[in-house]
Amino acid sequence: MINNAINKAIVLGATGGTGTVIIAELLRRGIETVAFGRSMPKLEQLAGRLGHPAGLSLQSGDVFQAEDVFRAAQGAEVIFHCASVPYHEMTAKLLPMGEAVMEAANRLAAKVVAVDGIYVYSRRVNDQPVDENYPKNPHTRKGQIKLQFEQMFFSPRWNRAKRMIVRLPDYYGPTANEASYLGSALEAVAAGKPGVFIGNMTIPREYVYLPDAAVMMVELALREEAYGQNWNIPGAGVISGQEIIRIARRAAGSSKWMIPVGTAGLTLFGLFVPVMKEIVEMLYLTKEPLRLSGAKYERIAGPVPATSFEEGITATIRAIQNRAAGNV
Repeated sequence: MINNAINKAIVLGATGGTGTVIIAELLRRGIETVAFGRSMPKLEQLAGRLGHPAGLSLQSGDVFQAEDVFRAAQGAEVIFHCASVPYHEMTAKLLPMGEAVMEAANRLAAKVVAVDGIYVYSRRVNDQPVDENYPKNPHTRKGQIKLQFEQMFFSPRWNRAKRMIVRLPDYYGPTANEASYLGSALEAVAAGKPGVFIGNMTIPREYVYLPDAAVMMVELALREEAYGQNWNIPGAGVISGQEIIRIARRAAGSSKWMIPVGTAGLTLFGLFVPVMKEIVEMLYLTKEPLRLSGAKYERIAGPVPATSFEEGITATIRAIQNRAAGNV
């Protein structure tokens, strides 16, 4: 059953990759939307990129402060929790941020859609797509803190809020930023510069195109029966890093070198950029990639949107180039 009664939503972490596409999808469906973030100038830039739509309002505040979220979310039936913290701050900050969001949501008796990844799943046991019942026995520090977040999020303490977690694999798209493993590589190709590719480039793995993910996340948010559960948001299949860069180069008209970076390189970069060192423990996912099953989503919402990699990567490169040229 689709609940068409959602008139207003708020997106926390509005200027990030997932926040931006969710806002665009909500507005496309005629849902009044509040964009919430720390920086009003960045929020105003976002509104400009979206064409200053009438249904969009901007609210600045601190997502770690429940009162800020509570104030900004007045009248919103759904809170999309897309705010994130850097890898090297995750252990200290992920749970306090989640607690603040849930405190506000519980006071408002609102629905919450938390956007997360696949780190809670344990290592794969075969090549079959994993569903939402796949074991959660993470062996990494980031996976363990993500599991603690899930346990906090679904705690009975929040007895007035309805909740779901949507889990994305690695993603890409016109709004993707440095939070995406592919982000820096595609930025380099678009600019016609040499670049680095994080992880293994030869093993095919799953990526989701963010506009497709936004469609799926909003579809689930509109369905009353989707709350109280985890949901996988799968991509359009698997692709190797080599093929990604081939498509990107063709779209960009560039053929500069691209170097894969593994444990040694990331550890070295980590001496100067702390977040790089934190990626090392997650590199197993580039060698033993998990693929998400969309069967549960299809049962409730229909076919999984699946933009081809050729189309999605080309659109991403062109969007990056347009931004660099000042056209958006």
